Amino acid sequence: MVAYDQPGMAGARVADCLDVHIDDLATLIEYVGAAPGEIAGGSVRFDEGAELDTSQVDDQRGRGGIGGRVAVGSGGVGIIGLLIYFLLSQPGSGPGSPLPNGLPGLGAGQSADDTQISQSCQHGRDANTALDCEVVAVVNSLDTYWTGTLTRSGRTYRKPRITFFNGGVNSGCGSASSEAGPFYCPADRESYVDLHFFQELEQRFGAKGGPFARAYVIAHEYGHHVQNLLGTSSRVQAGDSGPTSGSVRLELQADCYAGVWAKNASTTPGSSGRPLITDVTDADVSAALDTASRIGDDYIQSELGGGRVNESQFTHGTSAQRQKWYLTGYQSGDLTSCNTFDTGELG
Repeated sequence: MVAYDQPGMAGARVADCLDVHIDDLATLIEYVGAAPGEIAGGSVRFDEGAELDTSQVDDQRGRGGIGGRVAVGSGGVGIIGLLIYFLLSQPGSGPGSPLPNGLPGLGAGQSADDTQISQSCQHGRDANTALDCEVVAVVNSLDTYWTGTLTRSGRTYRKPRITFFNGGVNSGCGSASSEAGPFYCPADRESYVDLHFFQELEQRFGAKGGPFARAYVIAHEYGHHVQNLLGTSSRVQAGDSGPTSGSVRLELQADCYAGVWAKNASTTPGSSGRPLITDVTDADVSAALDTASRIGDDYIQSELGGGRVNESQFTHGTSAQRQKWYLTGYQSGDLTSCNTFDTGELG
């Protein structure tokens, strides 16, 4: 999701949310329909001896936040943000709940800082056991991949920062609470994520989960950073909505960019010179597609928002479209396949 800088707006329009051979979408859908035990964890691993770089991470967990609900100001909050607020406000959710891999979250009274995460997330082995280190490893892979890709095309990739927070956060696009979900702010070129969001994807949205599914979420936000660097984000106006709107095209392109990285993730080297991400299987890719199917506008409106689908409010695309464009990027492994703005066939 992208947050647009708008006066008087809290969280702005915070809307969003490998080398495996798979022949077609039908094959992937078969995996998506598999039993949770067959797909949830996946087998993806991180090179245990690789050194992790936490220099792009701002860890604000435990420092407090704005709290409260997502405010709706001029331009509003994307419908996904509103529904995430509804879901997270239900009993049994929120900061302090167990994370998907069983690791405890930091409570409001606990401290966390950049020194702490740099000490705890030093090697790939840490990414195999701790959620925050897992995200750091994914970020390292994304930065390495996009640096090389844009450099080869004659462009410059500037590494974005990523902020971990609990409850609420201030960004260059305004303030937002966790209910808005992960988002990218073009104004400060930074992604923001409350790690408890991954728990909500599984418990509230029904996603199968797993490390590669979580990597899809982060890769999508980094896709928005690439769009910002390439000037694509400027083609969309805040508040734009509808099935063929610029907002939908922007989000689907970010999904496609996530798929492009996914295709190349298992050949993207870490600090050791070996691939940082290994052992990716069809089930891992399918887990990412399963997550995409749970955050389509139609799925959220029909399954989580009362049952009525209103296409005029679409800001991210349908579940099928999100799967299609992730798969388009994955199958091609090339960002030039992701031109969602000049096609009449969004899916």
